[in-house]
Amino acid sequence: MRGARRLLAGLGLALAVDAQALPAPAPVPGGLAVLPVPEYLPEPLAARFAGLPVFIARDAGARHLVVGIPLATVPGEMAVDIVDARTQAPLETLRFSVQGKAYPEQRITLAADSKHVHPGPEELARYEREAREQQSAYRVFAATAAAWPAFVPPTAGEPNPSFGRKRFFNGEERQPHLGMDIAAPEGQDVVAPAAGKVLLTGDYFFNGHTVLIDHGQGLVSMLCHLSEIVVIPGEIVAAGALVGRVGKTGRATGPHLHWTVSLNDARIDPLLVLPAAPAALAGSDAGPRAAVPPRPAPSAP
Repeated sequence: MRGARRLLAGLGLALAVDAQALPAPAPVPGGLAVLPVPEYLPEPLAARFAGLPVFIARDAGARHLVVGIPLATVPGEMAVDIVDARTQAPLETLRFSVQGKAYPEQRITLAADSKHVHPGPEELARYEREAREQQSAYRVFAATAAAWPAFVPPTAGEPNPSFGRKRFFNGEERQPHLGMDIAAPEGQDVVAPAAGKVLLTGDYFFNGHTVLIDHGQGLVSMLCHLSEIVVIPGEIVAAGALVGRVGKTGRATGPHLHWTVSLNDARIDPLLVLPAAPAALAGSDAGPRAAVPPRPAPSAP
């Protein structure tokens, strides 16, 4: 809990780790939309966005769709289809607008002969195999969660607000940064950011020692570069339960934790799911931005 307070203080956020309030909407690429479900629609219902099932948060009789927006989304009007969960008959279409957001660039220099810069055929084959495995995990949809889960920071430390940053390794453009880096000493505890079920653990080429946790309804956390993993697939964990320790395995220039959050197979800014996180932290170009100073951090997937 002390670690949670340290990270929340670093972000300038209120400590409300036991709350299950909905996240603030941030309808930008890499953000999320929160849409109320019309009261007149009958249960059981389901919703789909871009062909994938959507998280339906039910709390005190109210229902909301919480929709992850892929980072590659072109700004414009989007549609979410609500259907009868039994017959798949259409019930309603809800629409929302995605605003544009410009993300910064990051240029990283690694040793020219590093296998993580220019992987050979064996490394590439391994990476592709591991990517398919992780992609399957991101598309797991277990209809177990009812309310939006309460989140806590996965480790203590200062976050680097680098989600969405365009990255260049030795001058070559690579995949944008799809998570949050938290600078922390090697061996520091890493905990489950929300309650869930451990989907996968493994030692991956780029991610190093990794844990993926299913929080229900397509909401998944990935914790990377660990020095140690202390959970196994299938294990049920509470928010704040120990799952591993900070390391620098995989493609990392120093010890830190990389945390990815995926919602309906869209990687979203983890700042948005932390307690009391204002939408401006990942908000559109049109709105004010929170004063979160950028801090250098090691590279991560």
